[in-house]
Amino acid sequence: MVVVGGGPVGVGLAVELGLRGISTTLVERRTELQQIPKGQNLTQRTLEHFYFWGVVDELRASRAMPNNYPIGGVTAYKNMMSDYWYAPPGREVVRKFYYEENDRIPQYALERVLRKKLAMLPSVTTMYGYTAKDIEQGDNRVRATVANEAQPYEESVLEADYLVGCDGGHSLVREQSGIKRHGSNFDQRMLLAVLRSKELHEAFKRFPERTTYRAMDPDFQGYWMFFGRVDVGEGWFFHAPVPTGTIADNYDFQGLLNRAAGFDFKAELDHVGFWDLSVAVADEYQANRVLIAGDAAHSHPPYGGYGLNNGLEDIANLGWKLAAVLDGWGGAKLLESYSEERQPVFRDIGEDFISAGINADRDFLNAYSPEKDHAAFEREWEKLRHSSSVSIYEPNYEGSSVVIGPPDGVCGAHGSHTFDSRPGHHLPPQRLSSGKEVQTKFGSGFTLLAFGASEVAVAAIEASAKSHRVPLKIVRDTFEGGRDLYKSRLTLVRPDQYVAWAGDFAPQDIEGMIKRVVGAI
Repeated sequence: MVVVGGGPVGVGLAVELGLRGISTTLVERRTELQQIPKGQNLTQRTLEHFYFWGVVDELRASRAMPNNYPIGGVTAYKNMMSDYWYAPPGREVVRKFYYEENDRIPQYALERVLRKKLAMLPSVTTMYGYTAKDIEQGDNRVRATVANEAQPYEESVLEADYLVGCDGGHSLVREQSGIKRHGSNFDQRMLLAVLRSKELHEAFKRFPERTTYRAMDPDFQGYWMFFGRVDVGEGWFFHAPVPTGTIADNYDFQGLLNRAAGFDFKAELDHVGFWDLSVAVADEYQANRVLIAGDAAHSHPPYGGYGLNNGLEDIANLGWKLAAVLDGWGGAKLLESYSEERQPVFRDIGEDFISAGINADRDFLNAYSPEKDHAAFEREWEKLRHSSSVSIYEPNYEGSSVVIGPPDGVCGAHGSHTFDSRPGHHLPPQRLSSGKEVQTKFGSGFTLLAFGASEVAVAAIEASAKSHRVPLKIVRDTFEGGRDLYKSRLTLVRPDQYVAWAGDFAPQDIEGMIKRVVGAI
């Protein structure tokens, strides 16, 4: 295996493959980590990945925020000193459906922990300081020409069964593989500033303790001015729209900060950068023996924490499938299911959550203001206070060809949270009779939860899996004590903790079920 791109997604994939014993080479141009506090808002689901990779405790210890500091946002009209603001519930509303708490950790701290883990995996080779120059596919192999452009110049050719591009929004791997992207281009230049200000911290004590603060200024047409905490005391990052052509030395950034905050304050700028606001998703995530993940597959503004979290979900989905194919028990259709499952998720995120949110904010700001109609503004503002996408954002693979899901199921980001063990959905936690959570008993392959189920049925499923060399761990327990909330006595859980099949009795065609969930039919 070759992984091109060693940001958190690429390093995460190399960790996932390395833990499964897959020989992997990671190619990354950076030798040092970039100290910009992006990608901080990590969901409960993302922290589950770190639990299964064995780094969750070390990762939490690397946070810049105090332990248990409330994670959530404040939204204000015009600026942060406005009388109109609200602090809606955050991801705590879905906490009980996941094994881990969410957290807020700078991306460079996350990368540092993952790089340390990677160095402990003997099957992984790292090539820091190298850049991919050319990708060439054959029928059975893929070749990557990589170069170290330091003096003296050094070029190498890597050959592998598969190559995964985790090389960002301007992915060379995606472009050379002929994979197209489509989406919404908002034609808007955005600022990313990193700053320090104790004054800002003191002023924001008017709000409940939160980690992000966004100002909705009608002049900016739905684009946020957005403060995010790096620490509690003085560290911040800031996003806001700026005119086309803005560079580091031709714009009054302090004036923009003051406008968003609603008062003049002193800030020390540590970094000024820019990005273009667009939402795009690749048409497919695979071209023969080349696959893409993370920003190479989907680009987006840093709104809502969708980016890094979805990149890590990409590789949690892809990693076990690559390992299964290379180990010989994954079928020909298994890798195809990666694109089939993950591409519709970000298609929905990009258009129905991110783009739709920007457009909805723009429509609200154009239609309502206290100056135009005070009563109408307050009525609609009150509706915004109680709106949230957290509960309906539930990526699932109901329509996947390797899931025994409902006949009308589709893959996408829209869903609901429940304790049912639903095929195509993430399995929520439940406590076993031993007092441990079910997630602590999962194997690295498939896991069959048998709660008050027939031993004959369990034995038949186990025998079929063994005959097809599919790794399967059996977890037995009673069907009481909350486990009945799964509503199925038998639940077949994939290596990425998604349900592949569920029922009270063994299916009539057990062999067909096993072959289908590993992509053999």
